[in-house]
Amino acid sequence: MASKLLRAVILGPPGSGKGTVCQRIAQNFGLQHLSSGHFLRENLKASTEVGDTAKQYLEKGLLVPDHVITRLMVSELETRSTQHWLLDGFPRTLVQAEALDRICDVDLVVSLNIPFETLKDRLSRRWIHPSSGRVYNLDFNPPQVPGIDDVTGEPLVQQEDDKPEAVAAKLRRYKDAAKPVIELYKSRGVLHQFSGTETNKIWPYVYTLFSNKIAPIQSKEAY
Repeated sequence: MASKLLRAVILGPPGSGKGTVCQRIAQNFGLQHLSSGHFLRENLKASTEVGDTAKQYLEKGLLVPDHVITRLMVSELETRSTQHWLLDGFPRTLVQAEALDRICDVDLVVSLNIPFETLKDRLSRRWIHPSSGRVYNLDFNPPQVPGIDDVTGEPLVQQEDDKPEAVAAKLRRYKDAAKPVIELYKSRGVLHQFSGTETNKIWPYVYTLFSNKIAPIQSKEAY
């Protein structure tokens, strides 16, 4: 096994099971799971400069622009230059991918291709604990008490854009932004695409791909 640090990215639309796959990769291979959503929430909570800038957009119901997310993620990555890592939720656009290029070479990109109908079903069954970002799915990851977060006992909410009528627009937006990112990594020979409707069926292939690059720290049975 090479001792080179592994730089990996996972791409997938909302509802693709990306978060679950990331957790399994982190557990099995010891990669740091770096989620742009998590860092954004942390910065909003701590009222950092980046957090306050992002808040101005979010309060108006706007997407946080590329340059703000890029600044946030680049500063996080600079503090982790000696670690293997897995990026989740970044880069989402070509501009973000080009910014990432300036600080490192990406070795491995996983893209999850999930049928539109499956995504629509999953998202409309999704409930969230707002302050932690914990996600529940009523089918395969329900809360112990309906409508209540397992850890804090606080109420769960369904995001406006997880309601069925908003899902189609959300998925189209993702696809439009992700297409050039996927093409970029494909042209470099680092893109690996996995298709299916069930995370548990996709996972063994993802596991095999990573185990060719980095030694597992525990068996793949450990979900």
